[in-house]
Amino acid sequence: MRLQTRLILLIGSLLFIIIIALTFSFERMLVNNLEKSVGSSALKIAKTVALMDVIGDAFDDANPSATIQPIVEKIRMETDAEYIVIGNREGIRYAHPIPDRIGKEMVGGDNGPVLQGESIISKAVGSMGPSLRGKTPIYDDHNQIIGIVSVGILVKDIEASAQAYRNEMILFAAIALMVGCGGAIAIANSVKRSIHGLEPKEIGMLYQEKRAILETIHEGIIAVNTEGTVTLVNHTALMLIDPNETMEMTGRHVQEVIPGSRLLEVIKSGEAERDQEMVINESLVVVNRLPIYNHQQQVVGAVSSFRNKSELLRLTEELTQVKRYTEALRAQSHEYSNKLYTIYGLIQLESYQEAMDLITHETDVHQNLIHFLLHEIPDPIIGGILIGKFNRANELKVNLEIDRRSTFKAIPSAISRNQLVTVIGNLIDNAFDSVLESSAPVKQITVLLSDTGLDLAIEISDNGLGISEENAGRLFEMGFSTKKQANRGFGLSNVQQSVQQLGGSISFRNRPEGGVTFAVVIPKIRGDSYDTSAHH
Repeated sequence: MRLQTRLILLIGSLLFIIIIALTFSFERMLVNNLEKSVGSSALKIAKTVALMDVIGDAFDDANPSATIQPIVEKIRMETDAEYIVIGNREGIRYAHPIPDRIGKEMVGGDNGPVLQGESIISKAVGSMGPSLRGKTPIYDDHNQIIGIVSVGILVKDIEASAQAYRNEMILFAAIALMVGCGGAIAIANSVKRSIHGLEPKEIGMLYQEKRAILETIHEGIIAVNTEGTVTLVNHTALMLIDPNETMEMTGRHVQEVIPGSRLLEVIKSGEAERDQEMVINESLVVVNRLPIYNHQQQVVGAVSSFRNKSELLRLTEELTQVKRYTEALRAQSHEYSNKLYTIYGLIQLESYQEAMDLITHETDVHQNLIHFLLHEIPDPIIGGILIGKFNRANELKVNLEIDRRSTFKAIPSAISRNQLVTVIGNLIDNAFDSVLESSAPVKQITVLLSDTGLDLAIEISDNGLGISEENAGRLFEMGFSTKKQANRGFGLSNVQQSVQQLGGSISFRNRPEGGVTFAVVIPKIRGDSYDTSAHH
């Protein structure tokens, strides 16, 4: 059974039960109050009659009925009582609406308490049928009970009066039930619209899927309502904001969870903020903030996704490595293809000696380089990037020289090789760009690597254009580049980020003979503080 049908049946049933119960309760209270009111009126009439001197004095007459009957009948007609009966202590009637019953004994069996001096309201079956009666004693001048006054209203008359009220209540109950059923249908339809026609089982599945999705994505997610109260936070965000998991975030204000958050500004402006940087728990993160709209295009909250920038940089480094390896292979393939074609041409020209000299020269160059790298820079990752850049330099007609004083053997295992590759590779690429734009007849780049002492030192020099004064302050700014091409300006920024993460420092200086030298110093043992400033 669908949720909408269940809601209508449930609400309708509850309304039916409540309205029927209330109707019967009100009807019972009405009848009781009516009986109480009628009984009280009957007793008042009875007491009034009992206090009339003419009634008490008539008891001494030879024929009390002759005096009492006309008076009582007149009172009965004026008060709309069903009957007024007067009898003596023995219960013999002196007055009755039906004259034939005068002189006969009163019936009902409820005279006992009255003869003892009590005034009562009782329900009994009299000579005229079931009735509600008020009874009171009649006293003589000596305060002795000499008779009884009984004023009665037939039960059927009370029922007739109650029935009129009962019909009105039933009509009211029917109208209320119809209105309630209409309201139940409206509520069910409203609920259906608010949950987009989904059934509870489907909503439960969506909730579970949402939780699973939130917990599997690597970005932190936090959502707030218009008051800034946190309504949702996933595990990634929890671990970034509160690694010890001591804080209950849901239900708290976002400023308590993330001081300085701009989610409230996004709610006010209704405009998204993308790729913004901020610090959360001493971690630099990249944040996206989006307003949440309802179907009426009103802002009802905001959601923020953020990711640790170091993870983004690591991903960028991995992509950069793939690109570097691809370029190195392409350069090596292209370079060796040219050499092979040259050798092939010399053989065809029967210039065998020249072909042998070329083979010997190329073999010596590469063998010497590989031998040097294997001996002084044994790390395969560092050596691989240098060979790749050497081949790329040959392709670009750039003289890339590895300073023979270089030694890079004592690299601590705690230092990331990928970050070292990021530093060396990007600085050499930057040198390529610089020398290719210069007018120097010989394009020269020199790489010096040193592991002597307590630090690792990387020095890369070129004879390119150098660094102008106006660009020096923005050199390491992400996205800044003097090149006009798209997707530039990330190399030196990545270098600085890697150097900072390694606890080192980077500096540069323009060379007097032209070009620039970049120097990187990385401590072998990480300290608590490090210098990230650049000088020139």
